[in-house]
Amino acid sequence: MTPQPTPVPQPDPVSQPPSDPAPAPASHPAPVPQPDPVSQPPSDPAPAPASQPAPPPPPRPGRAAEVVETVETVETVFRMESPRIIAAVARVVRDVGIAEELAQDALVAALEQWPRDGVPDNPGAWLMTAARHRAVDLVRRRENYARKLAEIGRALPDAAPAEEPADPDDIDDDLLRLVFTACHPVLSTEARTALTLRLLGGLTTTEIARAFLVPEPTVAQRIVRAKRTLATKNVAFEVPHGPDREARLGSVLDVIYLIFNEGYAATAGDDWLRPSLCEDALRLARVLSALMPKEPEVHGLTALLELQASRTAARTGPSGEPVLLKDQNRSRWNRMLIARGITALGRAEATSSGAPGPYLLQAAIAACHAHAYTYEETDWPRIATLYGLLAARSPSPVVELNRAVAVSMSEGPAAALVLVDALTGDPALRDYHLLPSVRGDLLARLGRTAEARAEFERAASLTRNERERDLLLRRAAEPS
Repeated sequence: MTPQPTPVPQPDPVSQPPSDPAPAPASHPAPVPQPDPVSQPPSDPAPAPASQPAPPPPPRPGRAAEVVETVETVETVFRMESPRIIAAVARVVRDVGIAEELAQDALVAALEQWPRDGVPDNPGAWLMTAARHRAVDLVRRRENYARKLAEIGRALPDAAPAEEPADPDDIDDDLLRLVFTACHPVLSTEARTALTLRLLGGLTTTEIARAFLVPEPTVAQRIVRAKRTLATKNVAFEVPHGPDREARLGSVLDVIYLIFNEGYAATAGDDWLRPSLCEDALRLARVLSALMPKEPEVHGLTALLELQASRTAARTGPSGEPVLLKDQNRSRWNRMLIARGITALGRAEATSSGAPGPYLLQAAIAACHAHAYTYEETDWPRIATLYGLLAARSPSPVVELNRAVAVSMSEGPAAALVLVDALTGDPALRDYHLLPSVRGDLLARLGRTAEARAEFERAASLTRNERERDLLLRRAAEPS
């Protein structure tokens, strides 16, 4: 048997940042004042009152089905358009939390009006206009309040917002501003992930909680705290410039990467894969690569996710059990995603002017697997070399463990066991189940069956994923 394929190397040495304890319930944010009637999208004028109210018309046959269909349309359009709507409104009100509330107000207006008036020709533009009207009304009310304070002698200083520095690579895109805001380093990793999935992925609190197997109130509180932190810390709604952009971009890429990684190899639960999370992360990466075409690491991440996602259909069996890389039916790998990944990797290499970044290197490793039509054709020496470059670029015990797997395939299990044994004392890998899993495989290949069995059993005791535990216990029970 060959080593269990390790998941995509993660930003941190552990597979998932520890969940923070559930805080005391936070107070709900103050409701946004309702906009004046002028902010509502135009609708048919109300008829003049009659002397006697007319009886309601009898319902048309199939009317209930039409209403249900319209409501489904509203929800679908909103899920697709909400990131851009929130981004556009946030640029006006300068507050992500309020922007989301105003976008929700537009959704409510659509649910009220579209079943009655019909779906507009451009539903996304309708929602955008409705939300912007509400944002403008809110800003006007703020300005009126400030003006009244000035009239009674408590004038507020007229402080114009600081001008953004000129930058030849400036990207004036509201959606990109929202990405950088939701992934701001002032937030914890858990908060960034939850807020990104909420604002950019369009997931509900329930869906996020289900995806990460945490209580729904915990996710809700993370999102509320994240919005409050962004407001109280006065985080600018902007795309950073110059050196700040590179520093902040790493946080953005790490969040998208973490979302994909959780879908690619679930930390816990009954399912080994959560394809919907992979799809959300891949969509975010594609959006980011379109918005930032000159950033090699953005293309590198996109290439990595395209190539990893191409294997999804082959990574589980009929009952959802994991299928090792050696045993996968490569005819089930998605060739369209592989082609997209190779194209994105080419863009990353074309835009890179210095040493390749960690995502570009990982994408190059994934491309080695994609180019091999059979397991035996895999270029393991090149993969080991690329992992060596990755270890030098982003030192991590997880990267070293992945390098050991490649070395075991190119130089033999004995050479790899030396590398793995050197990692056993690393505190970052103390509870990392893939360390004893890889060590068990190497021992089994060396004929040290009893030691291998103990390692597989230890790995099974450490993983929180039921599918992976079953696989490891089967490896432990294999006859010598």
